Amino acid sequence: MAEELDVIENSASENGADFSGNYIEKFEGGKTKDHYPTACESWDKVGNTFYFHASNCSLEISILTNDILKFRYANDGYFEDDFSYAVDPAFKPEPVSPDFKERGTYYAIHTDKVKCYIHKENLKTTILNLDGEILFKDEKGYHWQEEPTFGGNVVISTKLLRSGEGFYGLGDKTGKLNLRGTRKQLWGTDCYGYGNETDPVYKNIPFYIGQTQSSSYGVFMDNTFRSFFDFGEERKNVVSFWAQGGEMRYYFINGPKPLDVTKRFTRLTGTASMPPKWALGYHQSKWSYYPESVVRNLGKEFRDRKIPCDVIHLDIDYMDGYRCFTWNNERFPDPDKMIRELGEQGFKTVVIIDPGIKIDKDYSVYKEGIENNYFCTRADGPLLKGSVWPGPCHFPDFTNPQVREWWATLFEGLAVALPTRVSVAFGMT
Repeated sequence: MAEELDVIENSASENGADFSGNYIEKFEGGKTKDHYPTACESWDKVGNTFYFHASNCSLEISILTNDILKFRYANDGYFEDDFSYAVDPAFKPEPVSPDFKERGTYYAIHTDKVKCYIHKENLKTTILNLDGEILFKDEKGYHWQEEPTFGGNVVISTKLLRSGEGFYGLGDKTGKLNLRGTRKQLWGTDCYGYGNETDPVYKNIPFYIGQTQSSSYGVFMDNTFRSFFDFGEERKNVVSFWAQGGEMRYYFINGPKPLDVTKRFTRLTGTASMPPKWALGYHQSKWSYYPESVVRNLGKEFRDRKIPCDVIHLDIDYMDGYRCFTWNNERFPDPDKMIRELGEQGFKTVVIIDPGIKIDKDYSVYKEGIENNYFCTRADGPLLKGSVWPGPCHFPDFTNPQVREWWATLFEGLAVALPTRVSVAFGMT
């Protein structure tokens, strides 16, 4: 029997057959395949939302205002839950009246500010301003790749790059201000000591502005998966953005000026609270000022040298073993007194908080989180664990309103009640 199996295996090897691993992947060539929408077969409309259906994909276009258009794509015709933490719940679409027409090879949606065309052959789209200038035009357009390792799809959109166009945004990005000719990744990363070419870094915002001498527009891709933006790095005449899962959902935001774009973007996602006046002053911060004597001397030097300063930041070394919401009593024996006296000198004190809670059964914050099921879990059930400064940590599930309320109360323990003329500020990074 063993001899017969050897003969079969040798024969298969001689013929170039390989029966190891996943047969289907080998049968399909094992190559990544791009999938594209087929021809549009039907359309319908609900309010100011238009649906265009192909056999393998559907496109939804919502006219939120005359200047903001929302695009969503659904593979196999089934849209994901239309939920977003990024869009302000208070945002309300305007009661606009877009004009819709069906032509021979395309559909046309016109607002008072832009024109959007949807091509019947492949659901590609083109957006123009009222002067007929092309602002945003599909190249390959929307397409997707199956992700066999993790499941789901990589969702991709490619647009034509306009002559003289510059690109700005995406949050913390190293290198030149104009992102043209670069590829950037969005994935929150703690990268202390990063250089001019490091990417990604800390803050990631999937929003950019495209600008020429005559016009500007914005694109906000509302997707929380690891994402990439290519501004002519791979192909000089193409802008691409894609995510490693989820739904391709993005907003086109008309200008014509960059300030018009940012105003409309913040209207969509929510404006920041008005900061206190002192927050606009000079902040002194580094990793790290300790013990207390160093902090006090720092404040004294600013005042003696008559250098304006409103805020002193304390990094992680003020904590007890890097446990959030604690003080190291050896380095800072009387933090309330220090904060009060710095306040009397005109300094606000900002202390860093990391949302990584040390796994320690004797640590009160950890125990509260465990007892109340406040920490994030993995998709398969166990608590999510990751290493931060204190070592292995669990992480608060801020999607739970109760967790947000609990977290807010923890700041109260960092300082006792202080005189009304003195205040303390807390920052979280």
